[in-house]
Amino acid sequence: MIKAKFHKRTFHFKKPSGTSRGILTEKHAWFIEVWEENTPAVVGIGECSIIPDLSPDFIDFESYEDKLTEVCANLSTELQGWPSILFGVECALLDLKNGGKRIYFENAFSRGEQKIPINGLIWMGSEEFMQEQIEEKIAAGFSVIKMKIGAIYFDTELKILKSIREKFSKEKLTLRVDANGAFSPEEALNKLQKLANLAIHSIEQPIKKGQYLAMNQLCKRSPLDIALDEELIGINSTEEKTKLLDSIQPPFIILKPSLHGGISGCKEWIELAEERGIDWWMTSALESNIGLNAICQFVGEYDISLPQGLGTGALYTDNIESDLVVENGMIFRKKLF
Repeated sequence: MIKAKFHKRTFHFKKPSGTSRGILTEKHAWFIEVWEENTPAVVGIGECSIIPDLSPDFIDFESYEDKLTEVCANLSTELQGWPSILFGVECALLDLKNGGKRIYFENAFSRGEQKIPINGLIWMGSEEFMQEQIEEKIAAGFSVIKMKIGAIYFDTELKILKSIREKFSKEKLTLRVDANGAFSPEEALNKLQKLANLAIHSIEQPIKKGQYLAMNQLCKRSPLDIALDEELIGINSTEEKTKLLDSIQPPFIILKPSLHGGISGCKEWIELAEERGIDWWMTSALESNIGLNAICQFVGEYDISLPQGLGTGALYTDNIESDLVVENGMIFRKKLF
């Protein structure tokens, strides 16, 4: 019989990190541990990671921990509407199945034989702060940079992007931007045109989710490719996913297991997207190194062609020790290299 328990941990950002939902200084996570009653020394661990005001299954600490208590008493509890907890349970059980060694998928990445290309993430903030981050990422060898926009003046953000592009051509440096729904449908196309003039690779979620017709029109008319992110949150059934993809017809979708249905939900998103010729990449929801390692191994199950959004392991002063390494825009497990 499998037993389970959970514990909470709070991680602290090295620098306050700006998003469209405010400044982040700390990150809460819950870790589910599972073990066979007759072999208690072998423990599988999975991370339940939430982002307040974004995670569909987090309202407050009390109700979230009530659900975790219910789940630990019965691991077959229905979790379709609880993607962060589902991801934690799926990972814990996979880890247990593979001997409790933080091996979630047996593949080239988990064996230390594969490096995954990733983008360098630029957090929102003052112009000086964003320029400083960009210089750090380029110096660290990143060839793909993702910049969050929509928090300061758009003209200032354009100025920053233009200054990058003047130094680095699109052949040398790929630029992605993430608007987190910051644009109105009326202004979006004009702003996308200005971004396209700077050879931006793609923009994530230019307008708020739920506006299928407006997003479909943007995808058709936009001079740069659109990737859906928040749009996928809370869309759980196969029918809902099919309707969204067929209604909007985006070039890309971006998947976060903690937000988009855990491992099983993301597998279905990938299958439906690929059937429609829609490409994808995966990113973390600011997990600690436990969750990040699991997501990297999950990505290792696929023959990927695009850089992923998995460079978040160095965010915290008190992260869990890990064998993950980021070098020259690649993430890999160091112990077998």
